[in-house]
Amino acid sequence: MLGLEEALENGKDLSTIHSVASFFVSRVDTEIDKRLDAVGTDEAKALKGKAGLANARLAYQIYEEQFSTERWKRLATAGANPQRPLWASTGVKDPNLPDTLYVTELVAPNTVNTMPEKTLDATYDHGEVTGDTVTGTYQESNELLDAIAEQGISYQDVVEQLETEGLDKFDKSWTELLETVRTALDNAR
Repeated sequence: MLGLEEALENGKDLSTIHSVASFFVSRVDTEIDKRLDAVGTDEAKALKGKAGLANARLAYQIYEEQFSTERWKRLATAGANPQRPLWASTGVKDPNLPDTLYVTELVAPNTVNTMPEKTLDATYDHGEVTGDTVTGTYQESNELLDAIAEQGISYQDVVEQLETEGLDKFDKSWTELLETVRTALDNAR
């Protein structure tokens, strides 16, 4: 919203600005499930494959809260578009989970899902979209993350690790892209 406020102050047409906020889904499950396996109890294993959905759903709760404020209403009146949540890393890694889990269970207004082709095909073939599966799940999502914490797994530690790893991967990709462009430019001379 700060960026939109600055754009407005500088006379920009807010209706031309669009953006998304990416939330990685399966990566959360992969890391937390690995830690739940290390705990090894039946109670811990029963929590597997659920943290990614809970994390995304709680992010959507924040989205709803932020885009219902007076601050947002002022921007919307000036033509601003809300930043949309984008569900990324929505290919299911655990073969014990439904292959459409991160699609059918993350349906909500104004979201984007960047599913890989395999997940897109599975959703087309047998996915059942039953409407909004996010709104109203916030208490259950918080309770799930609390249950994971009771197993000795720090949600904060997991998301900090994933954020660091994600930034490192983006930095590496950016460096590789720059090198590819440099090489192409050198070869073109």
